[in-house]
Amino acid sequence: MKLSLWPSTSQGWNELLDVAVHADGAGWHCLYIEDHFMGDGGAFGPETDPRLEATSVLAALAPATERIRLAPLVLSATHRHPAVIANWAATMDHLSTGRFTLGLGAGWQQNEHADYGIGLGSPGQRLARLDEYCTVVRSLLSGGRSTFDGEWFALSDALCEPGPIQDPLPILVGGKGDRMLGVVAEHADVWNMWAMPDLFSSTSGKLDRACELIDRDPQTLARSTQALVLLTADRQLAREFVETHDPRAAFAGTAGQFLDLVGEWERVGVDEVIVPDWHLGRGAQRLERLEELQQAFRQR
Repeated sequence: MKLSLWPSTSQGWNELLDVAVHADGAGWHCLYIEDHFMGDGGAFGPETDPRLEATSVLAALAPATERIRLAPLVLSATHRHPAVIANWAATMDHLSTGRFTLGLGAGWQQNEHADYGIGLGSPGQRLARLDEYCTVVRSLLSGGRSTFDGEWFALSDALCEPGPIQDPLPILVGGKGDRMLGVVAEHADVWNMWAMPDLFSSTSGKLDRACELIDRDPQTLARSTQALVLLTADRQLAREFVETHDPRAAFAGTAGQFLDLVGEWERVGVDEVIVPDWHLGRGAQRLERLEELQQAFRQR
């Protein structure tokens, strides 16, 4: 079981960097950065919250850290052409000396697409685009020349040089619907979804079946999850926090109770738990709470 961290990109660069350097030295497995240009008015915060752009943040974190892995959670297939992302991912792997995982998703946040005039499309269109997106990215990162003629993207004898250090560079795909799980089974090295243990278990079973349909061993696919986290001993506050964020997966309680939840996730097949730091305070208080979580995790 691995414990990873998802720092908010709305906290400002200096604070985010402090969190990243702390996590790098404290034994966290990976730093995840979201690919959103504004909040959604819900769990991802108000629309007016400032947001640092994901690919820039990850590039800046690479030389600022030494051990921790780096990944977007996840890049929307609507935001950037897959050839651009393949070249960026290969460069990120060099900047991080082989510590990079490429996280991809279909896109979902309607307000940022509408405000910026970026086409989102129907759920079916998003899945079809992501399927092609993953194919293009994987082909380019695999070395040699790539040619592809799809509904959404086309390549003609295209190169991606230099290629990544890792062979292959890991690709994470986030999602939970039945058809999305087919895309995950086909393309991903790591699967991610927001879920508490019961939902994760049932969806993971569906993913196993999607893998079997294409003759893939389900055990070759790593699995990660996350929930909003609030550390508190106040039972009423904890109850209100979870209820307020329903149906988004959320936990509120003590570090010891969080450790119990990690154990439940592990029993249903989770390989990696990701902690968003969004509700853990600011500055020194946030670092103290992260250390509290990490210490509890070390004692398991």
